[in-house]
Amino acid sequence: MTDATYLTVQRQFKSRRLTAFAVPLLIILYLTYLFVSFDIPGLAARARLDNAGIMLADFWSHKTHVTRNNATGALTVAIEGESKGTYAPSQYPDWVQTNGVTTTIDLGGGNLITYDAQGARYIVPGYGTIDIKPQGEKLVLTAPLPVPTWINVADTRISVTTPAGRFAYSRSKVETFKYEPGWELFFFTLDSPFYGKSYGQLTAMLMADRIDPARSNLGLMASEFWNNKMWHHSVVAWALFETVLMAFLGTMGAALIALPLAFLAASNFAPFRAIRFTFRRLFDFLRGVDGLIWTIILARAFGPGPMTGALAILLTDTGTFGKTFSETLENIDEKQVEGIRSTGAGALQRARFGVFPQIAPVLLSQILYYLESNTRSATVIGAIVGGGIGLLLTQAIITQKDWEEVAYYMILIVLMVMAMDTISGWIRRRFIGR
Repeated sequence: MTDATYLTVQRQFKSRRLTAFAVPLLIILYLTYLFVSFDIPGLAARARLDNAGIMLADFWSHKTHVTRNNATGALTVAIEGESKGTYAPSQYPDWVQTNGVTTTIDLGGGNLITYDAQGARYIVPGYGTIDIKPQGEKLVLTAPLPVPTWINVADTRISVTTPAGRFAYSRSKVETFKYEPGWELFFFTLDSPFYGKSYGQLTAMLMADRIDPARSNLGLMASEFWNNKMWHHSVVAWALFETVLMAFLGTMGAALIALPLAFLAASNFAPFRAIRFTFRRLFDFLRGVDGLIWTIILARAFGPGPMTGALAILLTDTGTFGKTFSETLENIDEKQVEGIRSTGAGALQRARFGVFPQIAPVLLSQILYYLESNTRSATVIGAIVGGGIGLLLTQAIITQKDWEEVAYYMILIVLMVMAMDTISGWIRRRFIGR
């Protein structure tokens, strides 16, 4: 080995050693910067895992509110605290017992809450009795010391959070929340003749005498479910239809507009550079502005509504389709077009028989892919323009009350996307092949 070769090998070896040392060091420095810049320790300190647990529990369960008005003594038992889910006194659950002015709530596992004229008491197994009484403008708490962190004490409000449920006492009212699994009243509300019936009883009622002389029990059952005043299934179904409609109109409208314009942006179809430049920059402008920005602009110009969302999708996808379609046109096989030209065919015939058979599979695949993607995007756009399932999802999140409805809408969105994927897959196999 010559001296020059030896020096070259040595320099390469040192360079590789330096690279092997520098890359991990840069990664460590970058992660350290992120750790400090995003205030990870502060974020961990501010995290409320108890609130996260409550929110996750709301996804798969429902809570019943047992509320006593401290001014009048009136008792209300309602699912999710809604008037449409309020029990009549004769319908109170077994774990709520009333005796004059005294109300006893059994949360299970020895957790017992009592409302009466003097105040309220909460017996917590393993801890003791929490006694709350109003005294003047303040609330007086009597409980074993030290007071644990799951009891929040203030002069005008005392709240208790246990695995069995939640309890809150204020000057105006005392309220208990009991969590139970399942989405209560999902099929029928409390005023429905089918509420509380088992599947066997519902099946037997189909053959029984008509409850409503104007229609069969099956028709009444379907109507009670479809017009559910708590879950609003008919409204949700229409919102899903609006979401799919926004995605379909926006995607297909963009494809119809972009296809003829793509010929003017393709170098092998538009001979003048100025024309190609103009349409290519137009496509860059349309797809360069995000769909959410177009949504906000159009909502300001035309007002809210599903059509505004469809126009926002149309503008963005026109730019995207114009670019992809023009690139597809530039990569066609010119021999097939020349063969059609040799027969004396005109421009439209050359496009019909020489161009479209080549680009149709690519165009259809692109359109179907963006239709699937826009079905998801229409959910977010609908939240801005006030239409579709996105609006219902946003409203349910803002209230921070009915998280089981949030879970319901999220499941429907996933099912909608899965359905669109299945349909587009069938279309691909039907028209393009495997």
